[in-house]
Amino acid sequence: MKNIMRFLKDKSGATAIEYGLIAALIAVAVISGVTALGGNAEKTFQNVATEIGKGAGS
Repeated sequence: MKNIMRFLKDKSGATAIEYGLIAALIAVAVISGVTALGGNAEKTFQNVATEIGKGAGS
């Protein structure tokens, strides 16, 4: 009975779960940011490549 009461009062498992959830949310935010910026970067590089191609053709 004493062990059961000690187990119920132990909060270390809940803390580990909270840290896991925080890490997952950070990962989702990073992935979303990289995805959004990646599309913009691709467009920028395409524009630069197009302009360089125009200059080389002159």
